[in-house]
Amino acid sequence: MARKTERQPLEYYLNLYYPVTFYPEEEGGYTVEIKDLPGCMSQGETLEEAMGMIDEARQLWLEVAYGHGDEIPPPSTDEAFSGRVLLRMPRSLHRRLAEGAEREAVSLNQHLVALLSEQSALYTVRHDIAELRAAVEALNDYSFRSHIQPEKRF
Repeated sequence: MARKTERQPLEYYLNLYYPVTFYPEEEGGYTVEIKDLPGCMSQGETLEEAMGMIDEARQLWLEVAYGHGDEIPPPSTDEAFSGRVLLRMPRSLHRRLAEGAEREAVSLNQHLVALLSEQSALYTVRHDIAELRAAVEALNDYSFRSHIQPEKRF
């Protein structure tokens, strides 16, 4: 049975350092997000303003979660990932991958990292395209509905 960790005082959580991601906006300014704290986002016209806004959003997020008794996730760090993965696969796939590495004149490890990196990038692009398509369809649907004239009733 999993044991729940002891709850720390609010100050402990407020003093944790969470990674922050900035996204420049086309029209100017920045959107900023703390991915470890779901929904913790803000915006600013400059990097400095965005950083101040996300710090305020982080504090509020932590205070609300703490007040509700929600579990507060620890900050993610690269330390949580060793870079080592034990992977089981069919022998036929192992053979094909080893042959591909030999053709490329690289180690099997290098070949696997290259293939995984490429596939990961493709997955991200496909996901982004799907989100864009959904947004365009929603805009088109909204635009179509807003131009429909209501029926005249007598």
